[in-house]
Amino acid sequence: MAQPAQVVPDSEAAEPEMISGGHLVAKALRAEGVDVIFTLCGGHIIDIYDGCVDEGIEVVDVRHEQVAAHAADGYARITGKPGCAVVTAGPGTTDAVTGVANALRAESPMLLIGGQGALSQHKMGSLQDLPHVDMMAPITKFAATVPHTERVADLVSMAFRECFNGAPGPSFLEIPRDILDGRVPLAKARVPETGRYRASTRSVGDPADIERLADLIAHSEKPCVLLGSQVWTTRGSDDAIDFVRTLNIPAFMNGSGRGTLPPGDPHHLQLARRYAFQNADLIIIVGTPFDFRMGYGKRLSASATVVQIDLDYRTVGKNRDVDLGIVGDAGAVLAAVTQATSGRTSTGAANRKAWLEELRGVEDAAYQKRLPRQLSDASPIDPYRLVHEINEFLTEDSIYIGDGGDIVTFSGQVVQPKSPGHWMDPGPLGTLGVGVPFVMAAKYARPDKEVVALFGDGAFSLTGWDFETLVRFNLPFVGVVGNNSSMNQIRYGQIAKYGEGRGRVGNTLGDVRYSEFAKMLGGYGEEVRDPQDIGPALRRARESGKPSLINVWVDPEVYAPGTMNQTMYK
Repeated sequence: MAQPAQVVPDSEAAEPEMISGGHLVAKALRAEGVDVIFTLCGGHIIDIYDGCVDEGIEVVDVRHEQVAAHAADGYARITGKPGCAVVTAGPGTTDAVTGVANALRAESPMLLIGGQGALSQHKMGSLQDLPHVDMMAPITKFAATVPHTERVADLVSMAFRECFNGAPGPSFLEIPRDILDGRVPLAKARVPETGRYRASTRSVGDPADIERLADLIAHSEKPCVLLGSQVWTTRGSDDAIDFVRTLNIPAFMNGSGRGTLPPGDPHHLQLARRYAFQNADLIIIVGTPFDFRMGYGKRLSASATVVQIDLDYRTVGKNRDVDLGIVGDAGAVLAAVTQATSGRTSTGAANRKAWLEELRGVEDAAYQKRLPRQLSDASPIDPYRLVHEINEFLTEDSIYIGDGGDIVTFSGQVVQPKSPGHWMDPGPLGTLGVGVPFVMAAKYARPDKEVVALFGDGAFSLTGWDFETLVRFNLPFVGVVGNNSSMNQIRYGQIAKYGEGRGRVGNTLGDVRYSEFAKMLGGYGEEVRDPQDIGPALRRARESGKPSLINVWVDPEVYAPGTMNQTMYK
């Protein structure tokens, strides 16, 4: 006789697996491939740390939230994966605003997660309560509050998806404390799977436009191309190299596009850009807006055919009319154009030898004119000599980071990274203070690479205390401070506008021995006043295996041409 089935009391039923909001954040970060968060601790966000420990995500804690945000930006640039910064509510989030704004203008995909008071205390005046989403909305591609613990991972993945909508950029999520600390059945929470919640963004634009550009190139005698930051953002360097070499087109590079072609490549040009833009019959602008760096498009010849390729539809044709606009992935578009020319009787490549020789002559003349200053033995040290020594010091594995005003403007003319993705600067927001956090991100993401950073003394002062974080996490780099005890780029503008008598108002700094600062925090440091000592000091910093600062005293009465030509002073 069959025995009757036993009824298990509800109290003895299997308990569902529960998970907290902080652990859901960590699962969503892991699904995106994030292996590190940059953070400054706060009571609102500690459950995220607990989740990161379980998911194997490194927690790099810094001394200021601006550094965390800049480091997340830098991590995205180096790896191609979105960076992530986690900060507490109120002042923690407001401290990170500058880093988020910089990522927006630089088109860098990063997620800032900010804490918030409990939803149960909404509008009651909880600790550090501020309208974070309202503040972040204008400087992000996506900003939202997570309303329920079950939605945490879902909204993290949504934020990442928005980071890559068109041109990349930052997103912001505010997660209230009770949402992070709350626990829900794992089965009820949507945790998106890796690779299944974002589509490819490698669009080639309208095929008819690809054919039209191929035709324009085939009939051009004097083309040139500017390879901008989106070439690196889209990891299109190989496609850009193939495009330039196959079609025999002289190339200039800016932003993160620097290093696409190595120095010495016959198509690599730097100093002849103004001449090329005035004399070319076809100008192709790739991944660079017509902003202040381009004279809002006015620096391009009015008679040239102008083509603009960009990830963002809103950028194409902004500030200047174009003859052809293509919205798409820089690498994919260039590869498609190269392919489109392959079946033609002539691509025009053979006819451009004279044009390349013409530009090379302009380039060489400009280089020879400046070379005496690059080799100058003057004391105080000519900034051109300093950046020349740095350029000579770089290897194919050196990631170069520029953080400053006038001194970094000098370096933009001289320093040439030797590989793609080996140049980092703030981008068009012109933010000072990115150097130390960019070093942190670059050295963490690529420990196999040497990192070399040039700071203005004013720029280093903004985030320099996180030099200690580099020591604490054993992230060695070669740091150089071009020290003129001034905010010299602004000083020049004040002298130009108000005269020498008021040239020192609000821009003069103390004579700080930054080498001693480095040594105090456990790093390596040297003072340099003789230009002959720059190279040996750089080599000793490399050999030290520590975070380092070589404090080089440069002439405060010398200004970069780019500083003197800035339109804000006209």
